[in-house]
Amino acid sequence: MGPYTEVSSLPDSIARTLKEHRVTRSLRRASRVFTDTTDFTSIDYGDILQVEDRYFLITSYTKEGRFGVDEQVKQWVPKVEDLATGVSYIVKLVFYETFEINLGPFTIPCYRSPEKEARILELVQGRPHFMQGELLLDAVGNLIRVIVPVSGNRLDKVIHRSELPHQEYFFEELPGILARFLGALQAIGFLHEHGFRHGDIRRDHIFVDRNTGVFYWIDFDYEFYLPEKPFALDLLELGNVLIYLTGKGDYNPREILANPKMGDTVLQTIVPSDYALLSQNRIVNLRKLFPYIPEKLNNILLHFSLGAEVFYETVDELQQDLSDALQQLGG
Repeated sequence: MGPYTEVSSLPDSIARTLKEHRVTRSLRRASRVFTDTTDFTSIDYGDILQVEDRYFLITSYTKEGRFGVDEQVKQWVPKVEDLATGVSYIVKLVFYETFEINLGPFTIPCYRSPEKEARILELVQGRPHFMQGELLLDAVGNLIRVIVPVSGNRLDKVIHRSELPHQEYFFEELPGILARFLGALQAIGFLHEHGFRHGDIRRDHIFVDRNTGVFYWIDFDYEFYLPEKPFALDLLELGNVLIYLTGKGDYNPREILANPKMGDTVLQTIVPSDYALLSQNRIVNLRKLFPYIPEKLNNILLHFSLGAEVFYETVDELQQDLSDALQQLGG
């Protein structure tokens, strides 16, 4: 169990606020005060993180959104309230993991880097399209990132809320969505210009501000090692997001067969080169599913297919092509 102290060590004003929270939040177990966050699995709901001169009460935990696993709790990313100010934050504790992904002939080592995320937070301070946060050190030097939550919802949930059939969505809603996505592309280009990769570009790592509609990137702690093509994984993942937005979802053979408007007739037209390079069960050539998608936009998607012979080398190239295609859509 990580080192902690009892709440009797808290300053009087913080202790009074905590006492109020124990009633309003129905905290049944005695709170503990942690100054060392190394063993984050021992820290629980109702405990307090004392980091530098700040006191954060853990009120809940964030959950993993990858692959639809919305109920997987991320113990290293608690939601907290600053007991001195009452402001809510998301705190990211130090957590290291490594894994590999295969991309054509390349095996790409991927890993979490709190230090890289901290540098990006410093770089993007005050800039639109990026989550904002500050950096603190716990008693043993762990790098704690205190994140300001984006007031809005995940991009995939925003898209899912649309009840329009695809053709109406494509012509009525998608042009505005892609116009805002261009701003998100520009933001990733800014990172690349400064030598950083996002590292984990996914549709659930874009939040849509509920007041302005601006797209915000979150979670910068993944990093990967691919010196031959340092930005390739970011670019391919941007392609995945664009394919999802254009299709209003992802399409694989099973979904095509289950769709009464497509079925086996459409599936028989799909060839190996129509599938995604990064997610190889996902269909990229969406014009075969939705013939009204203009060739200019569909050709952008095909840059991310197994049949691609030319790939995007920079975000600027993708951004320019998408801007031209958007004009054709009237966006």
